[in-house]
Amino acid sequence: MTIERDPVAAAREIVASTLADDFAELSRAAGKRLLRDWELSISLAVLLAILILAIFGPWLFWTLDPLKVDTAGGLQPPSAEHPMGTDSIGRDIFARFNAGAGISFAVGAAVVVVGGLVGGFIGIVAALSRGLTDIVLMRLMDAILAFPPLVLAMAVTVGLGLGLVTAGIGIALTSVPYYARLLRSDVIRIRSLQFIEAANAIGASRTRIILRHVVPHTVSTLLIQAAALFGYSILTLAALGFVGLGAQIPTPEWGAMITDGLQYALTGQWWIGVFPGIGLLILVATTSILADKARDILDPRGKYAQL
Repeated sequence: MTIERDPVAAAREIVASTLADDFAELSRAAGKRLLRDWELSISLAVLLAILILAIFGPWLFWTLDPLKVDTAGGLQPPSAEHPMGTDSIGRDIFARFNAGAGISFAVGAAVVVVGGLVGGFIGIVAALSRGLTDIVLMRLMDAILAFPPLVLAMAVTVGLGLGLVTAGIGIALTSVPYYARLLRSDVIRIRSLQFIEAANAIGASRTRIILRHVVPHTVSTLLIQAAALFGYSILTLAALGFVGLGAQIPTPEWGAMITDGLQYALTGQWWIGVFPGIGLLILVATTSILADKARDILDPRGKYAQL
């Protein structure tokens, strides 16, 4: 006795199998293309190396205390004992370099997360509410954008008190409008798509539409913006430390270390400020390249979507 299969179920199986094969083929093609992208590979390797130094360096690679003072060993040039030399009071520059990398990563990540959550929430609320709420929120974002970001971050830091925490708050505040405006425009675009109109037509609740459709479609936009602002956060933190408004003595932050090295640059002790400056340059350049690559990968109109 022959049992006939349900044609609808059979069609679903065929479609599912085809989609799975297409997805696997696209994944392999994308993987090969990513491996051939030498800029992406080198940037990831460099960023990973700095991250390993920041996290594991103080415990595995270089266990010297970055705050330990040795006045007898001050201003020593780079050597086997001190690969990046010592500062004016004998603190090991390499140990401080590793600790400074950790501070940069921690503050940069915190700023990206806080700014993304606050700015993303404001952008989504403004796009979905429209009307007076949208106007008020966007004019508030415009007011923040009217100030140069570094000047605003400096003003907030001075107002709240000097230190890493207040510097992070100031930097996060300057990043909120970028998330808010970008997420608002993205949500407005998504609201006009046909599947959102279909969900409204069948009676889907507003909460369901937001959680099931709007939020997932804004994740890629949020990630692209976060990648772009991570390097900005690190550079702004260093700028605040450079002018004495960020990390305070004796915190080993790269901007403050560069400032400390300026007074010795003309007397031959170049290593005090050069090594943290090189680290900052490499980290910011690397994160900028990765931000561009994240846009290419996550943006459906990017070059990695054209496979």
